[in-house]
Amino acid sequence: MNPEAVIVEIRAGAGGEEAALFAADLYRMYLKYAAAKGWQQKLLNTNATELGGFKQIIFELRGNDASSEMQYEGGVHRVQRIPKTEKQGRVHTSTASVAVLSKPKETQIKINPNDLKIEVCKSSGPGGQNVNKRMTAVRIVHLPSGIAATSQTERSLPQNKENAMAILEAKLLEKQEMEQMEGLSEKRKAQIKWARRADKIRTYNFPQNRLTDHRIKKSFHNLEAIMDGRLDKLIKTLNQSL
Repeated sequence: MNPEAVIVEIRAGAGGEEAALFAADLYRMYLKYAAAKGWQQKLLNTNATELGGFKQIIFELRGNDASSEMQYEGGVHRVQRIPKTEKQGRVHTSTASVAVLSKPKETQIKINPNDLKIEVCKSSGPGGQNVNKRMTAVRIVHLPSGIAATSQTERSLPQNKENAMAILEAKLLEKQEMEQMEGLSEKRKAQIKWARRADKIRTYNFPQNRLTDHRIKKSFHNLEAIMDGRLDKLIKTLNQSL
């Protein structure tokens, strides 16, 4: 049996640099959880900020039960805390969105090479500076759908192209699944519990040392441990409740 694989996309939302720092915290949280589970990890694309946050980061997790354990992480994550950038000690509210995409099996998505527009450019780092003088960043556009995927994490063009294709295939599968969902009744959609990216699912309240999942109306304490990747209790509760 092949291990399950998912592609996770985290994007900074409302809150400027603090939202980007929170996106980075979520990324580290999932990586530590994955490491504890023995899952393989692969970075597919990043758009970093100068303070160490991420406007966007996309990565793959592969391992036993990866899909079933990550299935309820998609949605808007909200954080309430005093940002590192805050001088007067005020609590700010920021958000980051998480999308968990199934990595398609070979037979699930067929792409006509003639439907692809492939662009190559120089990789860039925080602030727009070029971190790689060679043309290694890849952007692939699927012309029929308009869906695009980019990768610039690797130093070689073929590796970035492979990463971008993996992201594109996962996004096309998501689009296909959403179109299938649109044809179902509201009752059936509720049974499947389709998670929209725009749904606020969770609040991380640092002053009160508490995480609240709004879907199950349940709170979990010891936020520091949760952010350190100890998600077992939370994920087990979600899988039993949703």
